[in-house]
Amino acid sequence: MALDNLRDFIGAIDAAGELVRITEPVRARLEVAAIADRCMKMPGGGPALLFEHVLLENGARSAHPVAINLFGSMRRMCLALGVDRLDEVGDRISEMLELKVPEGIMGKLAMLPRLAEMAKFPPRVKGGKPACQEVVLREGEINLDTIPFLTTWPQDGGRYITLPMVITRDPVKGTRNVGMYRVQVLGRDTLAMHWQRHKVGAAHWREMAERGERMPVVIALGGDPASIYSGSAPLPPTIDEFIFAGFLRKHPVELTRAVSCDLEVPAEAEMVIEGYIDPSEDLVMEGPFGDHTGFYSLADLYPKVHVTAVTMRKDPVYPATLVGRPPMEDFYLGHATERIFLPLLRLTVPEIVDYHMPAPGIFHNLVFVSIDKQYPGQAYKVMNALWGQGLMSLAKVLVILDKEVNVQDPDEAWWVALNHIDPARDVIFTRGPVDVLDHASAQFTYGSKMGIDATRKWPEEGFTREWPDVIEMDGETKAAVDRLWPKLGLSGKWEVGSGK
Repeated sequence: MALDNLRDFIGAIDAAGELVRITEPVRARLEVAAIADRCMKMPGGGPALLFEHVLLENGARSAHPVAINLFGSMRRMCLALGVDRLDEVGDRISEMLELKVPEGIMGKLAMLPRLAEMAKFPPRVKGGKPACQEVVLREGEINLDTIPFLTTWPQDGGRYITLPMVITRDPVKGTRNVGMYRVQVLGRDTLAMHWQRHKVGAAHWREMAERGERMPVVIALGGDPASIYSGSAPLPPTIDEFIFAGFLRKHPVELTRAVSCDLEVPAEAEMVIEGYIDPSEDLVMEGPFGDHTGFYSLADLYPKVHVTAVTMRKDPVYPATLVGRPPMEDFYLGHATERIFLPLLRLTVPEIVDYHMPAPGIFHNLVFVSIDKQYPGQAYKVMNALWGQGLMSLAKVLVILDKEVNVQDPDEAWWVALNHIDPARDVIFTRGPVDVLDHASAQFTYGSKMGIDATRKWPEEGFTREWPDVIEMDGETKAAVDRLWPKLGLSGKWEVGSGK
């Protein structure tokens, strides 16, 4: 059954034994983050945390508890999406597309927006007074200082909203976008919106600025976990995140009209911050911010948001996350994206068997890809195809391996790759867009990428030597040792595995 709101999700996590309630007084400034960071570094991602006694900047107790690390384990990520394993969602997408994929790359590309057309659970607008508007604060009543926004790292430029659904609309096409962008709190009723230039929300802002029109923007906090996840998912601009969330939930997302602008928000949200951006105003300084790279992203100029209304439940929980040196909670959100979007990636690069973005690679720095190699040079074809795929275009290092390599195991992937490559022959460099947060690139958002062909080399690729087999014990001996093993006194703490 679909989880409809944040408190349903927290209840499910609690029932699964993965929630710790913290009743000790803890400061929103640095202390919540420091505790969460230690938990996120635990094996398996540590527990979800509910801080029930949070101290604001002025030392007063917040009226709102803080929930963090809700998505920070494989089990909780599956709970969020209502599955036993994350690949189930990808399997659903594969089944939906399997008999309908047309021939030719243009036909396949045209299939992407059809995910929205085929969705059976479009969002629906809820009548009556929604839960997210039980309390409504207008301009004169707004004071963001009463909400326990976190300062996560010592050099951060201030308090940040870190797990939002930022809702905007394309002024020309009328399509909605829901993005997860960090938002800095500047004062009682002003914010700084950090949306990088390649994000859809930023494109909407540029279009509004060209028209000289104020841009309405809504920041929803909480709601059903599938919708929260969908805000982080790299969907094509033509696919509404709330439609995708409905597909994930197998149940429609309920929306309601915002009270001060013509946008729709999740009816089950905990809090909603409504406002606008005036393109005639100067940009404001945002940052620094301890980012998911594990380094601080530097201060820069971004749009200022004027808050026109804050609505909330009578007893809202403030949801947050923390980014920093990996592994962190965002690894599990990213891993869900990896599994869910594999079938869509195969639409245009069908030879891909699997791929994996390990935690130290922070998504865009390292991607292992296994392929079903059928012809010489295919690894380079895959590299170029991936560098032309949306956010995959930001990948700094691509390592292409043969289909039998388990790319979900970075140790195995590197072991095979480092054995298979001749660096002068198998490594290529190219240039293109890089992540805004890449502090090593020669130019801002523009730099180099590396592709490594770690597949077996064919004679047509100039390799004329004999390629050796992998060392592996024969099946008969392994079976004999399996039968003998319980008698050897090597079980328990001396267990070394079965050699498989």
